[in-house]
Amino acid sequence: MLLSDEEIESRLGGLEGWSREGDAIARSFDRGDFVGSVRFADAIVGPAEEMGHHPDLEISWATVTVRISTHSEGGLTAADFELAARIDALA
Repeated sequence: MLLSDEEIESRLGGLEGWSREGDAIARSFDRGDFVGSVRFADAIVGPAEEMGHHPDLEISWATVTVRISTHSEGGLTAADFELAARIDALA
C-alpha cells in the first residue's frame, strides 16, 4: 500500500541521510574507495533478496548511491523504509 506524503515525511525523519526523490528515497554512502563501494553493494544483496525488494544502485568510485521505490506500486511503501533501515545497519 502506498504511503501518504505525511507518512513518508515522518518515516524519513527516522532515517539519517535519506531524502525523497520523487517516487523514491535515496542516500549516498561514502565507502572510501572502489573496493569498499563494491563490497558494500554486495552486502546489500542479502537483505534485498530476503525481502524480495531490490534497490537501484549506482557506484561512482568511493560512493554508492542507493534509490529505493516499490515500482509495482508506483511509489513508496513501508517495505522501502524497512529496506533503507537494513541498508543503514550495513553501513
